[in-house]
Amino acid sequence: MENRQAAVPSTLSRVPSMRAVTFADIAGSLRDGWADFKAFPLYGLAFGGVYALGGLLILYIVTRIGAPWMIIPLAIGFPLIAPFVAVGLYEISRRRAAGEPITRKAVFTHVFRQRERQLGWMAFVVLFIFWIWIYQVRLLLALFLGFKSFSSFQAFAHIIATTPEGWGFLMVGTIVGAGLATALFSVTVVAMPMLMERDIDFISAMIASVQAVVKSPVPMLGFGVLIGALTIAALIPAFLGLVVVLPILGHTTWRLYERMSEPEAD
Repeated sequence: MENRQAAVPSTLSRVPSMRAVTFADIAGSLRDGWADFKAFPLYGLAFGGVYALGGLLILYIVTRIGAPWMIIPLAIGFPLIAPFVAVGLYEISRRRAAGEPITRKAVFTHVFRQRERQLGWMAFVVLFIFWIWIYQVRLLLALFLGFKSFSSFQAFAHIIATTPEGWGFLMVGTIVGAGLATALFSVTVVAMPMLMERDIDFISAMIASVQAVVKSPVPMLGFGVLIGALTIAALIPAFLGLVVVLPILGHTTWRLYERMSEPEAD
C-alpha cells in the first residue's frame, strides 16, 4: 500500500479544479482528437472494432431470442458503455500530449490495470442506469402497447411509426431516455478520464464531473448532443461507423478534460 501511494504524485491524488469551457474549447478538442486518431489510427480502429463487434453480437442475440422490441433500446443504450472502451484512447492521447512513448504494452497494460482502481466502480453506475433504461422501456411498452406481440423488428417498427399508441411510446420514451442520457453524461464525461489519470475515489470524480457540466452547461450539453448524434449516426450502417466515431470521440473527450483541468502546483 505504501509503495502504491509513493508511486502516485501528490497532485494526482487530488481532485483538480475545473474551469469553464466554451464552444471554441470543444472545437479545439475535436481537432486535437482527430489529430490523435490520425497519428495512431490502428489503436483507434482496434478499440472501435471491438466496440462495433460487441454491438453486432448483441443484435444477433436479441434476434435469436425473439425479442425484437429490445433492438431499439439496446442500440440507443449501447453507447453507455463506450467510455470504458475509450480508456485506452484516453491513455494514447495523454501519452501523445506528454511526449511519452506509445506502445502496445504500455497502452494495454494501463487499460488492464484499471480493474484494480476506482474506474471499475463506475461500471456499476453505468450498468445501473442502463438497467433503468431497459426497465422503463419495457414498462412503457406495457403502458402504451399493452400485451401486443411482435413477430419481427419490422412489425415492431411499423406499430411504433403508424399508431397513436406507438407515437406516445416513442415520445415519452425519448423524453425519459434524454433525461437518463443527460444524467449519465454529466456524471461520466469528466469522471472517466479523471479516474484514468488520478488515484481518487469515484464519488469525488462524479461530483467533479457534474460541477464541470454546471460551470459550462450550454457548451457541455452541446458536446453531449454531438456525442449522441454522431454515435446514433454511426449505429445505422450495422454499427460499422463506430469503428471510426468511437476513437475520435474518445480522444476528443480526453483533450477536453485537459482543457478543463486547472494547472496545479506541486
